[in-house]
Amino acid sequence: MVTGQGRQLASKWAKTAALLTHPHIAPHIPPTRLFSGANLRSMLSACETVVIKPVIGAGGRGVMKVGSEAGAYTYTYYSTKRSFHSFEGLLQALRSLLKGRRYLIQRGIRLAGIHGRPIDYRVKHVKVGDTWVIRAMVGRLARPGLFVTNLCRGGTLLSAAEGIGRSLSRSLVSRKKAEMRALTRIATAVLESRYPGIGQLGFDYGIDQTGKIWIFEVNTRPQ
Repeated sequence: MVTGQGRQLASKWAKTAALLTHPHIAPHIPPTRLFSGANLRSMLSACETVVIKPVIGAGGRGVMKVGSEAGAYTYTYYSTKRSFHSFEGLLQALRSLLKGRRYLIQRGIRLAGIHGRPIDYRVKHVKVGDTWVIRAMVGRLARPGLFVTNLCRGGTLLSAAEGIGRSLSRSLVSRKKAEMRALTRIATAVLESRYPGIGQLGFDYGIDQTGKIWIFEVNTRPQ
């Protein structure tokens, strides 16, 4: 029998901070900071693209991609893209969208994709009695023109095997699925030790163009 939904933990920042304490998990988490003008400037100077997302949120709501190239700045919000000649102009526009809510900045990852459409993976881990069981491992392919993959934003559901096979190589399917299962089990142990009472977790993974697996976030109320 499944142990209900278990404890809920909404803050993406709290879960990320917990996972960063584990030496095997930390290298799989993109550099992440709380949103501020100084942090945004610093991260854009270190990488061309970052993703800004609410500390508390789901379904891809409020997620933006911000880029910097040759002294110009852009942000993409759903299908809307705006350009700015200065960092100050970008920051002012972003702050009007964020409306004072807490957001995270995460380094952008060049995901392996299918025909230019990014794909990521959801692994659902559920506690059944005293045992954690992986209940689902699926791919989510972004709708053409969008960078978010959420199904409620028009993403397409694929099996993980099909997603890995089509975006990387069929020869990597077994290995990458095994890596995601191993990371899921280790990360679950970290989170359960820090937050006793959780009963289900949804891990959002990305695989970049080199084949490295990244953990973008973990949900305690996975859809």
